[in-house]
Amino acid sequence: MLELRDIKYSKNGNEIIKGINMKFEEGKVYCIVGNNGVGKSTIGYIIMGLSDYKPTEGKIFLNGEDITDLDVTERAKRGISLLWQEPARFEGITVESYLKLNRNIKKEEIEEALKLVNLEPSRYMRRYVDKKLSGGERKKVELASCILLKPKYVIMDEPDSGIDIMSLDMIVGVINYFKEKGSAVIVITHRKEIALNCGYSYLICAGNVFLEGESKKIVSYYEKTCDNCGHVNYLEEE
Repeated sequence: MLELRDIKYSKNGNEIIKGINMKFEEGKVYCIVGNNGVGKSTIGYIIMGLSDYKPTEGKIFLNGEDITDLDVTERAKRGISLLWQEPARFEGITVESYLKLNRNIKKEEIEEALKLVNLEPSRYMRRYVDKKLSGGERKKVELASCILLKPKYVIMDEPDSGIDIMSLDMIVGVINYFKEKGSAVIVITHRKEIALNCGYSYLICAGNVFLEGESKKIVSYYEKTCDNCGHVNYLEEE
């Protein structure tokens, strides 16, 4: 189990996360939902252990081990991965080489991962991960990379960002793939179609867990209330 206990996070004198508690178990799918700027991505970065996102208060535990002070590399070794909202570009490296980086992975595994994200291996293995790939294509390559990591805990930050609406079924399929492999999937989104495929949701408002529970109920509340909410949220510090 991955657990956040009384996590607070401040930056430049602004309290962005205000004492949240969350639990994530392997083999289950979770959603962190909320409007823009409420702290959703910040929570993902805190879980991953990015250098500028160490909690100012609280603890993070992984299977009983306090990992609050561990860096991103050590957390990755323990099976935590982050799918970036905006994937990187790399000049001079092919998709196949990128997916093999620092890993003993067979060609057949790469082909399977590419097919899972709707990229035909024969067309993409020798393509370069550069500006010639569209944002949606790079996002799919990043998804394939995450699949090959076989994470125990995967944080998917706005997985539909930059991907056409026809690919939503693919994203849901990848989420279900991770679940079937026993991973805990933490999806950060404000898209109803994706949130409804999660079992449990946390609704974030102004750095707090405002509601939590069955995703269907949380999404229903979010739709009816949050889009018309006049509450001013504190802007997330990126």
